[in-house]
Amino acid sequence: MYYMHKQVIVVRSDVKMSKGKTAAQSAHASVSALDKVGKAAAAEWKKEGQKKVVLKVSSLHELMEIKAACDKSKIPNALISDAGHTEIEAGTITALGIGPDKESKIDKVTGNLRIL
Repeated sequence: MYYMHKQVIVVRSDVKMSKGKTAAQSAHASVSALDKVGKAAAAEWKKEGQKKVVLKVSSLHELMEIKAACDKSKIPNALISDAGHTEIEAGTITALGIGPDKESKIDKVTGNLRIL
């Protein structure tokens, strides 16, 4: 059976970041989550075109609920906290990288979130 893979980046909309900072935090989330995926799943995702979607949540609490759901479903994920060198305070949790994994599996956790 053929499964389509994707990666989802979830960004906190309550943390005020410039577009560039948001893009950088999203990139950190993408790379960090990919590092947690097995070689076969990563290769499949790359072969399929590296599908990724950037979504938003409105609070840290909501982001942590998504992370907990990923952990429960055994979906690889990476929580991103800022180093504090530019716009926001060190340690501020900004984003969550999810997958890549099977699209249907990720959609069960993130399917109700809105596009950033």
